[in-house]
Amino acid sequence: MDTDKVIQDLNRRFAAPLPEFYQRRIIFWYDEDKEFEDKLDEVVLENAKVIALTGNNAFSVKKLLSVDDLTTNYLVYSPLVYNRPDDNWLLDVELYSEEFRADLISIWMDEMNLASNPSMRKQVKNYRAYFNAKGRRLKASTQKKTPVTPAQLHLAVMAAICGLKDAQPDKIIRSVFRAGLDLNSNTIYQDFVKYHADSAFWAMIRQGCGFFEEEPDLGRLAIHLLLTAATRTMRQEYLAGLDSFISMPHQAYCYDFISEWLHSDDIQQLYDVARYVEEEARLHQRFEKLTVDDLAGTECFPCINEVILTKLMTEISDHIIDVETITAAVEKRRTCAWYEPFENFYDGILQVANMQSFFKEHSAGFHTAEAKDIWKEYTESYYQMDMYYRLFHLSFQKSLETSNILLDDLFKQVVDKVEGLYTHWFLGELGKNWSDVCADELKTYGKVLEIPQQEEFYRSRIKSSENKVFVIISDAMRYEVAASMADQLRRETQSQVSISSMQGIFPSITKFGMAALLPHEELSVEFRNNTFMVLADGQPTASGYRDKVLKKEDPASVALKYNDIIAMKRAERSALVKGMDVVYIYHDTIDEASHTSDTAVFTACDKTISELKNLVRIIVNEFGGTNILITADHGFLYTYSPLTEDSKVGKEGFGNDSGRKEWLVEYGRRYAIMQKGIQPEYLMPVKFLDGNTDFDGYAPRESVRIKMNGGGLNFVHGGISLQEMVVPVIEYHYLRNDSMEYKRNKQKYDTKPVAISLLSANRKISNMIFSLNFYQKDAVGPNRAAATYLAYFTDENGKQISDTQKIIADKTSENGAERTFRCSFNLKSLKYCNTDTYYLVIADEEGLQMPQREPFQIDIAFAVDEFDFFS
Repeated sequence: MDTDKVIQDLNRRFAAPLPEFYQRRIIFWYDEDKEFEDKLDEVVLENAKVIALTGNNAFSVKKLLSVDDLTTNYLVYSPLVYNRPDDNWLLDVELYSEEFRADLISIWMDEMNLASNPSMRKQVKNYRAYFNAKGRRLKASTQKKTPVTPAQLHLAVMAAICGLKDAQPDKIIRSVFRAGLDLNSNTIYQDFVKYHADSAFWAMIRQGCGFFEEEPDLGRLAIHLLLTAATRTMRQEYLAGLDSFISMPHQAYCYDFISEWLHSDDIQQLYDVARYVEEEARLHQRFEKLTVDDLAGTECFPCINEVILTKLMTEISDHIIDVETITAAVEKRRTCAWYEPFENFYDGILQVANMQSFFKEHSAGFHTAEAKDIWKEYTESYYQMDMYYRLFHLSFQKSLETSNILLDDLFKQVVDKVEGLYTHWFLGELGKNWSDVCADELKTYGKVLEIPQQEEFYRSRIKSSENKVFVIISDAMRYEVAASMADQLRRETQSQVSISSMQGIFPSITKFGMAALLPHEELSVEFRNNTFMVLADGQPTASGYRDKVLKKEDPASVALKYNDIIAMKRAERSALVKGMDVVYIYHDTIDEASHTSDTAVFTACDKTISELKNLVRIIVNEFGGTNILITADHGFLYTYSPLTEDSKVGKEGFGNDSGRKEWLVEYGRRYAIMQKGIQPEYLMPVKFLDGNTDFDGYAPRESVRIKMNGGGLNFVHGGISLQEMVVPVIEYHYLRNDSMEYKRNKQKYDTKPVAISLLSANRKISNMIFSLNFYQKDAVGPNRAAATYLAYFTDENGKQISDTQKIIADKTSENGAERTFRCSFNLKSLKYCNTDTYYLVIADEEGLQMPQREPFQIDIAFAVDEFDFFS
């Protein structure tokens, strides 16, 4: 500011009306940098006298102002700086006088609304290079909290350089890390250096984290932070030799810092930093020497997942499948950060544990004497092994879409063990038992007695129905897939859902299964163009004829294709079913996928469940349907591993003693239709169409395939295995709000997430680290959906004072003792008052429910107050 502007401003100030009770105005002009000392003679004011303090005239000036002259306006020029308030003889005069500054620092401070005191001026001077631009001054002054102390000014400047609005130390440190570990290329740190904020940054680091080195190094800081944080959940002795990077007095701050970063939006940056630390400190090799239990509770290092998975998968490969260890490890790790990159591996080994548990439960093998009893056992429990196998391979297929050099080959070795458990033991043992006990009935009757038959479907379920019925037929949807879908429909919709089974017609292939589901008195075959055509009462039953067959039985019927109606507009598809009593909808995702690749089948099963649930919603919401049947034409048999020669049978082994050339009429991988009189050596006879034809049916035992040219050995159907012949029937009844059943049992049918509650009775916390037990109130099941909850502590004002623990409430056990969770909490480094109330908050992750709040008392004798940086 030039002299003329100073005189103009001062004249304006002295001309202003006096405050109440004042007789004159005294203004102290502070100029600590003495920028105007040599220009003071130029300052002549209209209505005030000018006196200057020299350091030796304080007494005379005070006498003048306090005794000699009590009416004249005075401008007191003060270029002095006092070390102590007691040194300032004019302090009492200054307190009732006004202040004026004309130096650049003062103008900046006034512009930023900063407190004008020596300590703040000193720091503004320190950051002169930064404050030299108006835009940068605006960034510093518009922080969430205006700086009132030098410490806060340090943080405000660093936050402004980082582009932050909230000057919090943890956010500043994270911003620096985000710009890279190399100080020379780190743009934020280079700005710190440029604007003289680097020393403040390292002072903050030293005080909060306990890290100090002569040469600044972000890499070593990262090692220090992560290792010190890790000691909160891992015994320090496991990090022996790395003690120089660990500061136990600063453990709480480091843990809080890393924990908040783990649950922030920029966790990917921490992932890269953690990977750097793992490599520099050789943590992978160190952690390999620890047990799974030693590692499971620490989440700040991604390599812990690799070490745990390596250990568990290696044990599986060595035929050591510890169900409890695998289940506990997956249960713990799935609530940790960075679970997602390893989710497919964890899900895979969890299914291995489920398969092993099934194996242990049935280790004596399968020795049921009656076919109908095996059927019952399969539809009640045995089918779960097929589901575990499918879910394992879903995880395995997804794992192939990414790459993890440490785990990929190990996972493939696990596949080999899974194949042994499923293909050789389960399919082999169960298949042998089934083939043995059903052989006589299939030979004599072509079916298992006392089991509902697919051929009776229309007569027993459609014709007898008094209400409009929708029938969804999904090609090759086997029983375990339908069971999974039924569970989901129960949990997700307001409905009554049940699942039963019926025996699919032999051979269990599409043209026979689809025909069996149509109305008919008799099914027959006609041999045309070297293949069978299946007829219902003499009418063709191929895809294009099914609508005609339905309408012959009931004119108010229609046959539709899923792909057609899903592509239509709502009005168009609604018009197709208007006035219809029977609506057949044909869906083909699983079988169609098998034509592309056998390995695509299990992914198609998942897609089928999703598509059919959507189709149910369309029927309910758009068509007004309430009664829906979901079934299939047949199931399928699938094994991932290549088949050995003893799992195949060639046509030359069938036998042809009759000398007829056309003895083998039609065959597939799992069935053969021959002229009567042929007795193949390696196949089971199955009565074909009640014996009313010139042909006999045959099927390989167990899971054996018939040799044919081309692919398709892994995914097969047509035979008599339980996986192929057990056809699911889901009965879905939507419950309208005004239905009597819904009104009587509203609580039962309303779908809602399962809730969790605190099980621990003690409401007093006396340690910074403590554990609590939680209880899942209901088992996940019909109309009770799984939910994920976040648990943490807050003070009375809602400020979070602990880390966050995730609870995935998806337990299906009816045993309450198996629906408990134990979570370990870490309080932040704050000062706690034993008379205040603190709260445990349990909030669902999606934010759709009202959070639970449980009051607690915290009484910690030696709790540490939060850091006052730069104090």
